[in-house]
Parts: sequence; C-alpha cells; structure tokens
Amino acid sequence: MHALTEEEGALAVRVARRVLENHIGNLQGDCPALPPVFRDKRGVFVTLTRDGELRGCIGYPYPTHSLEEALCDAAISAAARDPRFPPVRAPELPLLRIEITVLSPPRPLTGEPEARPSGVEVGKHGLIVQGYGRSGLLLPQVPVEWGWDSREFLDHTCLKAGLPAGCWKRKDVLVFTFEGQIFGEG
Repeated sequence: MHALTEEEGALAVRVARRVLENHIGNLQGDCPALPPVFRDKRGVFVTLTRDGELRGCIGYPYPTHSLEEALCDAAISAAARDPRFPPVRAPELPLLRIEITVLSPPRPLTGEPEARPSGVEVGKHGLIVQGYGRSGLLLPQVPVEWGWDSREFLDHTCLKAGLPAGCWKRKDVLVFTFEGQIFGEG
C-alpha cells in the first residue's frame, strides 16, 4: 500500500470539505475527479476543529471500504454523528478546519505486555486497545498534542476504550499500532 502524495492528501481534504458543504450546507457542488488511489481500501479518520478545539472526529480504523467511500462517510459522521458534540450547522462550516488522517493497516503489538511501551513510537504510531468487548483508538497526533510518553499514550487509549489505565499490561488485552498520514487545511 503506497503513501498518498501531498497532492492526493490535499485533494482528500477538498473532497471532505465539498461533502460537508453539500450535506450540511445544502450546496450542490461537484466533488473533484479522484485518482485511482481513492479506490483502494484504506482506513481514514476525519477530524473537525473550531478555534483549535475538537468539534468532531470519526473514521474507519480498518481498510474495509474504498478511501473515497470511507472519507465521505467519515466527514459526514464527524460533523453529524459524533455523540460528543451537537451536529455541525451550516453557518459553522466556514469556521471549521478539516484534518484527514489516512491509516496504515493496524498491526498487533507483539511481545510481553510489560514491554509494550518500547514498541510504541510517539509521533509515529496510533494505537488501538481491545479487551473485554471494548475497543478504543487514538490517532498518532494525539500524544504529541498532549505531550504524553508511550506509557501515558497506552493508558489514555485504554481509557478511551472504557477500560482502566494500565490494562495494556494484561495478556488478555490486545494492542495494535498503525501509522497515519496527516493532511489538513491551513
């Protein structure tokens, strides 16, 4: 799976913006033509911020849909279906900043659980923690924004899953890493 070029990443951001303008702003603009890479199955997250504060973030952690389909659905979901926030309204659209994170396929973090922090590279890896019927994901940019080390990153991913901090030390809790290409407006 090849990395997106800067031009393809910028195009992904423009597509997300157009989808939001059409869906929320009731505009009827055409989406730009997409190169073949957008037909590849990819994981992707769309993050919306307003004045530097999170306004919505939803995506597909696994490559189950084409990048085009996942991107369009994630954009709408981040704006309208993130349960942490009220739906975005049309007057807000110009105030939002869109960020796209295109994911590599998640890989299990192998080895003994106590050694997991040494397998996590802050600023490069995103994390998924799964256990007890729960799952949580944090994107690679999150620990950088908060100044966390790899242990704190693991703890916060456990908390995101609704599990206790430190549960990553258990053998019956799975940890996956992935990488992300980040593209944004501005």
